Amino acid sequence: MAEMDSAEVAARLEAERQRLEGLRAGYEEEGLQSQSEQDDLSELSAADQHQADVGTETFNRERDLSILEQVEAELGDVEHALERLANGTYGTCEACGKPIDEERLEAQPAARFCMADQAAAEREAHGS
Repeated sequence: MAEMDSAEVAARLEAERQRLEGLRAGYEEEGLQSQSEQDDLSELSAADQHQADVGTETFNRERDLSILEQVEAELGDVEHALERLANGTYGTCEACGKPIDEERLEAQPAARFCMADQAAAEREAHGS
């Protein structure tokens, strides 16, 4: 990878890391990680709340936790891509060792696998 390309990739990855850290911080400010569901629900008076309201609170909390989990995973991928960029292995498929297409890296800068190996990993993850 050319030096100029490396700098551009590093800047894109760093911008994505900052975006993801901002999202994570937003959820942390809401107290999502430290506040338990029981604490959330204890704020609702059982006498004043319909079961559907409690269900909505539970659904919203589960949704937010799922989003936070996805943000954490994406952040890990970006940090891993920055490490690979620093050690000279960025742009190489971690499964087969072949170069990852530039179009894929343009669309997904933190990509770890070429399209063929990504498709295989997704099939395996879905049990197909």
